[in-house]
Amino acid sequence: MKIQIINGPNLNLLGVREPSVYGNMDFETYIAQLKEIFPDVQIDYYQSNIEGELINKLHETGFTYDGIVLNGAGFTHTSVAIGDAIAAIKTPVVEVHISNIYAREEYRHMSLTGKHCKGVLTGFGLDGYRMAIDCLIRS
Repeated sequence: MKIQIINGPNLNLLGVREPSVYGNMDFETYIAQLKEIFPDVQIDYYQSNIEGELINKLHETGFTYDGIVLNGAGFTHTSVAIGDAIAAIKTPVVEVHISNIYAREEYRHMSLTGKHCKGVLTGFGLDGYRMAIDCLIRS
């Protein structure tokens, strides 16, 4: 089984950026933990701060991978194009947010991408990624 994790803008700063919201762990350390939890799953990771690059990665992996875990970060609330990319691919996508987007600023309460996803996990910290992979495996 092949799972692609795609992280959007500013998530390259995990462990440094707003630790009270996003925690103290960098994503590379967390990816290593996920690979230990799921030794029989190929987990690939991609991060970009550029909307078009995220769309390209969805297109690239959206027909050959078994699942995609997407944290579109700020693009979740603004990108019709990422939503369209999710709708255009066959691979199921689970949207993840580290913080609870519904407990934050009102503009974060709307996801333009979530309606195209198999499901949305929000507010479970980094553990949301593990939950998303587990969901994709069990599907």
